[in-house]
Amino acid sequence: MAGKYMHRVTLQVEERVRLPLGGDRTSWVDWKIDVPAEVVPLSGREFTAATAEHGQVSARMEVPFLPGVVNTMRLLFDGQIYAIRAVLPDPTARRHLTLMVDAGISDG
Repeated sequence: MAGKYMHRVTLQVEERVRLPLGGDRTSWVDWKIDVPAEVVPLSGREFTAATAEHGQVSARMEVPFLPGVVNTMRLLFDGQIYAIRAVLPDPTARRHLTLMVDAGISDG
């Protein structure tokens, strides 16, 4: 897709696997790769807590409409993990989704 979708992201889902000797193992697996996206940083902040520096970035990412995208997923963009905090559908025609995301503190 041309135009405003100049970036590419990968959407991931959390997968839990039951281990043979008991317990679970959790990992993130790719759900959709090379998804066209528009990435708009909204804010960034740095602070010091417990003598360690942390940074957090909030962004809005718009992708073409994909059924099944939920806020328990995460996405990868430019080597960074973003937790999806909200999925906002296009209210008129199901042409796109707006994903409110953040990176840094929780890393999805």
